[in-house]
Amino acid sequence: MSEQPQRQPDKDAQERKMMREAALRMALTSEARQRLANVKMVNPQLASSIEEYVIQLASSGKLRSAVDDDQVKQMLAALQDKKREIKIRRA
Repeated sequence: MSEQPQRQPDKDAQERKMMREAALRMALTSEARQRLANVKMVNPQLASSIEEYVIQLASSGKLRSAVDDDQVKQMLAALQDKKREIKIRRA
């Protein structure tokens, strides 16, 4: 009895993960998926934000074709530029 409530959230999480992966498989080219896998090894948070953005575009119908490697590079560059802006003031 105590095992059943614990298994349900795991099953739901696994199901959501499978749906997410299926959506990404449809929305990304194989090269783009490989690049995101490489980024995920180094910076999982950055890769997750790109994945969320791509899934959001796909679910809203704004993607005309699969996102390719160059587009993923542009997304990564745009996100990294925002995070790396550091200003140093000297008195």
